[in-house]
Amino acid sequence: MKNFSSHFLHQNQEEPNKEIPETGQGFGKEGKQQEEERSRCEWEFNLSTVVSSSAINGGVVSDTLGVIEFDPSDSFLATGGKARKIRIYSVKSLLPCEEISKINGVTLLDHATACDYYICTPAKLSSLRWKPGSGGRFLGSGDYDGVVMEYDLERRVPVFERDEHGGRRVWSMDYSHRDPILGASGSDDGTMQMWDPRCGDGGKCLAAVQPNTTAPSPVCCVEFNPFGGALVVVGCADSKVYGYDIRRMADPLFVFDGHQKAVTYIKFLDFQTIITSAVDGCLKMWNSENNQIIRTYKGHTNSRRFVGLSVWRGGGLLCCGSENNQVFVYDKRWGEPIWVQSFEPMDAAATGDGGDGGGGGGQGYDRSFVSSVSWRQTWDDRCTLVAAGGSDGILKVFECIKKKETQY
Repeated sequence: MKNFSSHFLHQNQEEPNKEIPETGQGFGKEGKQQEEERSRCEWEFNLSTVVSSSAINGGVVSDTLGVIEFDPSDSFLATGGKARKIRIYSVKSLLPCEEISKINGVTLLDHATACDYYICTPAKLSSLRWKPGSGGRFLGSGDYDGVVMEYDLERRVPVFERDEHGGRRVWSMDYSHRDPILGASGSDDGTMQMWDPRCGDGGKCLAAVQPNTTAPSPVCCVEFNPFGGALVVVGCADSKVYGYDIRRMADPLFVFDGHQKAVTYIKFLDFQTIITSAVDGCLKMWNSENNQIIRTYKGHTNSRRFVGLSVWRGGGLLCCGSENNQVFVYDKRWGEPIWVQSFEPMDAAATGDGGDGGGGGGQGYDRSFVSSVSWRQTWDDRCTLVAAGGSDGILKVFECIKKKETQY
């Protein structure tokens, strides 16, 4: 759904960042291979539910989903994208009881019936974020028109709006966990802006930073530390990641310089460990204390689009989409994927065909890609993964279970 314009996609190809050696891998080659194989065998993934639109069988539809987010209670899922709708699903509707009819063990649902309700939005959505501490009542959004809005989901109406990015697309927005009223947004205008609706001026800017001070570079992702503290981290099209103390934002606390192209996503694995994704086809794990790369993850295809990034902290798993129409899961300990699943067309999913991991074959699907992913943060030994893909906005729900201890 979200494509990079050519003026900043290849911004750093002439001077690629120097490679930083990976650290923290204390195994010999043979031991490392055994541990990687073990991690692949630890988890079992099963497709549970497929949610699609009945319109895909009757005509052309454009409903690409650019963002999916579980609420803090893991009871609801919000989606947004090209259709100019925020859809809210309950987990119960996505994981229905056994009485629901299934095909090859997979429940097939329609968006119209699976969705609890939806809210129409004035523009295409690029970002959604649940407001911490609101009990799932408030949801923030950033859109293609450069507007940040907040919705009251009980009343199903917008309660806050700010348009301070000059009409330039807002790629990402987030709320502070230290002070949940405080928000931040990153935009094509090259700035990250922080705002507070309590200021009485319509939520105008409390502080703004232009991370790349020499040449404005679009801000593609903004993430507050979900474990608290005063840290906000920004990823930019100049391939760098900037960390700021929100109490003193004149200069960054740190700059991560290891990607070769635009940084599209940032997630915290724990208080000081950060995962980043970029359109150089890599995920990277960083230590924010010493600014070093811990590990690089490769396997998925990502050179142009936003393909999603989510971390399951309890299980130590990372997930992202791919431009070859596949879902990739990495164990945080190893640089290669432990699970890859083709996002094949609906007819293949229903009949069991096309599950060869070959990138989602089928006529008309050669341009499909997985556009967003989200882990449900529940237990340490089982979890739910939701992925979105295709121009028709298909959702696939996978159940992830840790197998019992296997002898090696």
